[in-house]
Parts: sequence; structure tokens; C-alpha cells
Amino acid sequence: MAKDGSADFFTTKLDALIDWGRKNSLYPLTFGTSCCGIELMSTLASGYDMARFGSEVIRFSPRQSDLLIVAGIVNLKMAPVLRNIYDQMADPKWVISMGACASSGGIFNVYSVTQGIDTVVPVDVYIPGCPPAPEGLLNALLRLRDSITKGETHTQRRERMLREKQS
Repeated sequence: MAKDGSADFFTTKLDALIDWGRKNSLYPLTFGTSCCGIELMSTLASGYDMARFGSEVIRFSPRQSDLLIVAGIVNLKMAPVLRNIYDQMADPKWVISMGACASSGGIFNVYSVTQGIDTVVPVDVYIPGCPPAPEGLLNALLRLRDSITKGETHTQRRERMLREKQS
């Protein structure tokens, strides 16, 4: 305690402090396959500046990232590769599906295109549009941060269920 009587510490829940750290230090891994990838690149440029939200460090290794941004078409041959990348990411991990092609297959309703990446990996936030605007990705990033704070992401729900089963 300081000489003036004010406290030099604060109290909080450990989970809330950890979630605060997680939401402010997202390290994205980009999986851009088509025109949505160009919009993703423009979001990382200085005009939109994702660095304001703590996501400026793009990692190209799944072991160093916790946010997977899938932008564009995912073919059936790429689906196992996407799943392998997702499995190599460290927990907790989050996924943003960017664009109509990643979210629902887009206009490509053919046998070779995955009709939504949620059939391959669990998705936390969907971004509509073809191609989506860079503002859409920034909005999705903010929504993901809110979901992490509230504990409503797939990873956090899975962790809660595992803790409940153990006790």
C-alpha cells in the first residue's frame, strides 16, 4: 500500500486476464486462395492498419499462430491440407471464414469445391461478400475479440466442456 493509502494492486479473475491477453495479441495465419486474398492483403496495408488491434504479426507457420483466416475457394483436394494446418496450430485457436466462397462455396456449386469450410474446421466468424471489403475483415476481427472476451468461441466452449467432464 502506498503512503497516501491507495492500493498498488488490482484484483481480477485469472481467466478474464488471460482472455484479455489473448484478444489483444492475435497472430493470424493467412490461407488466401483467390480474390479474397487480395482484399486480405489490402487490410494488412497502412490504409486499414490491422496493427491497431494487435494483429499485425502475420505468421506463416501454424505453430506460431492462433488465428486462421481462410480467404477464398477451398477445393476438396485442399481440404485435408487446411485441416492439417488447423490441427498444427496451438490451442487456443480461432478461424475466420472470409468471403462467400470460403463460407458457402460461393457461385461454385460443383463437386470439386467444398461448400463451406465449416465442414472441415470449426469457424468462429463469417465474413459475407464477394469479395468482402477490408472493413468486413476488421469488423470480423472486432467480433472475434468480443467473442474471446465473452468466452463464446469454439475453443473456449470445448475447454469448458472438458473441464466439466473432469470434475
